[in-house]
Amino acid sequence: MANIRALLIGLVRARGSLVDIGRCVSSSRPSYLASLGRHYKVPMEIRWLSSTGFPPHLVVGMPALSPTMNQGNIAKWRKQEGEKIEVGDVICEIETDKATLEFESLEEGYLAKILAPEGSKDVQVGQPIAVTVEDLEDIKNIPADASFGGEQKEQSIASEAQKVETYAAKESSIITRISPAAKLLIKEHRLDQSVLNASGPRGTLLKGDVLAALKLGASSSSTKQKNAPAAPSSQPTHDFQAQSVTIPQQNDAYEDIPNSQIRKVIAKRLLESKQTTPHLYLSQDVILDPLLAFRNELKEQHGVKVSVNDIVIKAVALALRNVPEANAYWNNDKEQAQKCVSVDISIAVATEKGLMTPIIRNADQKTISAISSEVKQLAEKARAGKLAPNEFQGGTFSISNLGMYPVDHFCAIINPPQSGILAVGRGNKIIEPVVDSDGTEKATVVTKMSLTLSADHRVFDGQVGGKFFTELSQNFGDIRRLLL
Repeated sequence: MANIRALLIGLVRARGSLVDIGRCVSSSRPSYLASLGRHYKVPMEIRWLSSTGFPPHLVVGMPALSPTMNQGNIAKWRKQEGEKIEVGDVICEIETDKATLEFESLEEGYLAKILAPEGSKDVQVGQPIAVTVEDLEDIKNIPADASFGGEQKEQSIASEAQKVETYAAKESSIITRISPAAKLLIKEHRLDQSVLNASGPRGTLLKGDVLAALKLGASSSSTKQKNAPAAPSSQPTHDFQAQSVTIPQQNDAYEDIPNSQIRKVIAKRLLESKQTTPHLYLSQDVILDPLLAFRNELKEQHGVKVSVNDIVIKAVALALRNVPEANAYWNNDKEQAQKCVSVDISIAVATEKGLMTPIIRNADQKTISAISSEVKQLAEKARAGKLAPNEFQGGTFSISNLGMYPVDHFCAIINPPQSGILAVGRGNKIIEPVVDSDGTEKATVVTKMSLTLSADHRVFDGQVGGKFFTELSQNFGDIRRLLL
């Protein structure tokens, strides 16, 4: 019997190794994962025989539903404890760093226990979220308080963090030396040294420590006695020390705003972009009247309704096709710029959970009406949180349009690994001199729109930026170029 059990355990471990190998292969192919769409069939943890008397069961870990995902939130459980699970059933909805995706089962069984309840935040990839069993009768043999690794790990981390905080607090309360500036402040404000915390190396009390204590209202016992309400004074006091002690004790009211997983990733990547990408800014004002006339003509004569942004996407796509040096990205491994084979435009769409950038692929090859229809579909899916990974991962260039708001011009931040993003402001009517065909100059009202390019200076230099704006200006000046 022991030999049979050892053989079974060996087979289970071998299966687990194959699953791990498969995960490594899939994680190195983000384009393949992206092609799967909104539904993911991710291998679960292996089935194992427990020495503690549990029946055969399956521990389901938090899956990596995108190449950049390292943690996620449980948005909704589609299956409840005790329910039957068939192959292909959606177990739960998981909020990743980009969208809310459905997690499918590859094996059948029964949901025995939910380890990460609905609404759980920042669940690490691989952390147990549920347990399944083969037979319905096995559910009652798994205790309600059974631990499968996730709880013990969290308790261990919390315990270690508490120990570190306690040790740090104990160390910070010991003052071994005081800086000269700190001594002067202590003497001037007659502070009690025992209530001060040292943050300097080897227990050194710094000037900043004393200032922080003053801000929080620290004072000596003699000062507290002087400011006690038992001995009111008939004369108003103008003592700066008393004011610095009593006024900061009033805490300002504030409200914590919960951050979605998407906003956390956006904040992290925007910071990385500004810190690691040398931003080059170029701007130009273009005359918008030919574009507006063309838009009205499409609506009145052909019944086609398109937005200004749809035409801007087409104009930018053609400019990138004619200036391939601008449609490129910086390869860190090769330390050189690499041209992209297609023109894929990412458009910024504001949602409740954060800014999403769905992609119009091969935008230079599509008609304006096709671009308009695709933009509407992608924007609707983005606001509903139903974008598939292949619909927002990738892109070679971005457009951020705030023309619908009273924003004349702004600078956008590059979305790595892309090398450029175009910020589009609103159109404004201005008066400027125009020369007629007979050579006379007269004042004319025109509509101008501000365009600001944020570019990776490792890919764009002044010449490439100049060529890009030249093509873009010609596309706006002669709108018929967009039909070629």
